[in-house]
Amino acid sequence: MTHINKLKIFNDPIYGFISIPNELIYDLIQHPYFQRLRRISQMGLSYLVYPGANHTRFHHALGCMHLMQKSVDTLRFKGVAISTEEENALYIAILLHDIGHGPFSHAMEKSIVEDVHHEAISLLFMNRLNEEFEGKLSLAIQVFKGDYHRKFMLQLISSQLDMDRMDYLKRDSFYTGVAEGNVNSERLIQMMNVVDGTLVIEEKGIYSVEKFLLSRRLMYWQAYLHKTSLVAELILMKVLKRAKELTLKGIILPCSEPLLYFMKNRVTLEDFDAEKLDLFSQLDDFDIISALKAWQKHNDFILSTLSKMLINRDLLKIKLTAEKIPVEELQSLKEEFANEHHITQLEAGYFIFGGKIKNQAYSKEAEPIRILKKDKTIEDVVEASDQLNLRSLSKLVTKYYICFPKQLI
Repeated sequence: MTHINKLKIFNDPIYGFISIPNELIYDLIQHPYFQRLRRISQMGLSYLVYPGANHTRFHHALGCMHLMQKSVDTLRFKGVAISTEEENALYIAILLHDIGHGPFSHAMEKSIVEDVHHEAISLLFMNRLNEEFEGKLSLAIQVFKGDYHRKFMLQLISSQLDMDRMDYLKRDSFYTGVAEGNVNSERLIQMMNVVDGTLVIEEKGIYSVEKFLLSRRLMYWQAYLHKTSLVAELILMKVLKRAKELTLKGIILPCSEPLLYFMKNRVTLEDFDAEKLDLFSQLDDFDIISALKAWQKHNDFILSTLSKMLINRDLLKIKLTAEKIPVEELQSLKEEFANEHHITQLEAGYFIFGGKIKNQAYSKEAEPIRILKKDKTIEDVVEASDQLNLRSLSKLVTKYYICFPKQLI
């Protein structure tokens, strides 16, 4: 049998070369479960606003692993003992942290695979891979679940300053062209240390942390919660909800087998056995897009109209306000639209609806970002910072939206 060289490198437009640290990581990357991430967009429908935002979750997962390699090197250099097993567990956990994302995941989670969070599915995939790889992922799973005694390891994977956020802010900023999101991950990693088993940032890195938090806030308003991206995602949720509704009434819609299965059946976390996980692993963005293309021609007014909107980027109008939308305003718009199109007011709710979005760059309720001061004391970044803007970044900002067809303006 010919021996495959598994210590390959990827060329990444952001970090340059990313190296695969060992053969196990190579085999995980090669696995169909992981390769599926090449077909899942990192930013959902944001490419309707930013044409360059076509990068995938595969891309992002490799970037996170690369940053984790840098972090391990930095911490070891500063005298933090990390064994080979722990190092490997960190690489595996960060590589697989997003493996449970479905196509356009937030829209899916709210319409078809309801009430099953992608992190729970990630864990199911990890457990399944652990069986296939004869227990070699056990420590990674322990770290991912937060069950491992060395707290800083979980913080590197999931916290307010983790490899996930560092990569997606930098990557999404690069591909959208929104320069405000460009964080200095290199500098942040160089400033990391571990004190009493907890991750800290050395005081001289405080400005980089402030810039990171500010970038996160700006990326939310300019990219993730951009009103056009938001309305596109809301329309997708409505399409999928309608498709599921019709399917449950016995109307067979043209779509792929895995998508049809999840539309026909309500699958809870308890139901997610090996067979369902395999079906879920066959779902990607192409299932949704090809379904939308087919549904444009369906005789259901709601399904076809909403599908056309997404395919042709002729979306609903969306308005953002600081005040709650009056119920009467929504009601009168629904009545007008229902009369015009001879549909019920309930059906008009697919085209006219309101809601709210929230943005908080730094949460005081969550695990804080700790700053290691020169006198060896440790403080929350908000307390340690001399910048007033950090206090405002930890304030929760809520905006309200209303969506309605353009002809109602």
